[in-house]
Amino acid sequence: MSLPKRVVLVGPMGAGKSTIGRMLAKELGYRFLDSDRIIEERCGANIPWIFDVEGEDGFRLRETAMLDELSHEDRTVLATGGGAVMRQENHPILKRDATVIYLKTSIEQQVERTRKDRNRPLLQNDDPEAVLRKLFSIRDPLYS
Repeated sequence: MSLPKRVVLVGPMGAGKSTIGRMLAKELGYRFLDSDRIIEERCGANIPWIFDVEGEDGFRLRETAMLDELSHEDRTVLATGGGAVMRQENHPILKRDATVIYLKTSIEQQVERTRKDRNRPLLQNDDPEAVLRKLFSIRDPLYS
C-alpha cells in the first residue's frame, strides 16, 4: 500500500485533530504540523490576541496563507483549525496531494474537551454549547 504525500485532519474544535495527528504522524514516520500553533509562533501572539486585533477575517487570511505554504510539504500530517473549511479558497489547498480525514465528535465531547480552554475565542461567551451547535450546523457539510 502506498502512503499519501500528506494527511490533513479536519473537524470541529475539540475533535482531537492535534492529539490524533501527533499519534498518526509518529506511526507513519511523518512530521506533525498544527496550523494554529504555527500561526501563533510566526505572529508571536496567541489566537485570541489575533482575533482581538485583526478580527476573525484577519486570522482566516493568515490561515489561508499558512495552509497554502504547508500544502507543499510532503510526508506530513496537518491538524487544521476548526474553521479552516469556512473559506472556499481553502478547499483545494487542503486537498492538494493529500488524504483529508474528517474527525467527527459529539457536541457533548466538544463541550467537555474545550470548556477550560481559554485559547478558543469563539467560545468565550455565556453559552459555548450553543456556539458549538451553531458552528457544527454550518461547518459539518464543509468537512465532508
